[in-house]
Amino acid sequence: MQSKPRSIVREYVEAALWALIITLFLRAFVIQAFRIPSESMKDTLLVGDFLFVNKFEYGPKIPFTHIRLPGLRKPKRGDVIVFQFPQDPSKDFIKRCIATGGETVEIKNKQVSVNGVALNEPYTIHTDPVVKPAGYEYRDNYGPFTVPPGEMFMMGDNRDNSNDSRYWGTLEMDLVKGRAMFLYWSWDGQKTWPRWNRILRIIR
Repeated sequence: MQSKPRSIVREYVEAALWALIITLFLRAFVIQAFRIPSESMKDTLLVGDFLFVNKFEYGPKIPFTHIRLPGLRKPKRGDVIVFQFPQDPSKDFIKRCIATGGETVEIKNKQVSVNGVALNEPYTIHTDPVVKPAGYEYRDNYGPFTVPPGEMFMMGDNRDNSNDSRYWGTLEMDLVKGRAMFLYWSWDGQKTWPRWNRILRIIR
């Protein structure tokens, strides 16, 4: 006796469910899309840039837990990382890792040093020529400060316009989502036109 062929509707429903399961799996453990909402990473990342985040490299977190699976490596200096904002985990931030646990950060007149060595950072910009003195605020003069073990000191590439570790402290690994990989789309809101030259650009 031959079995009845499955209905077309059932096949479509099953295909849609499998597609949803695969999408949710990839988003939770492998890759996730992210949109740049602010100018804190200018000119590396611009408002209207859309990028993919590699969640597998550092080890993905199991959803709704604090358990992180083994990754390929730990975050290092220079990585551009997407993370939950420590002061409001419902918001996602993106910044550059400047120092990791055990390293000492110091900023003197906008120049960042780690372990006493001045960093060469061609990706940064400074839009304000004014240097704010030590004791006034932490923007241009900070530290020295030693990063606690297992944590990171994060800064935006737009150094004069970034809400980062200078103001809210270090980032715990538990809040890290993943490393920014490449742009898949970029939209210039002022010109209402795609930035074609930025699409598929690797983020460094």
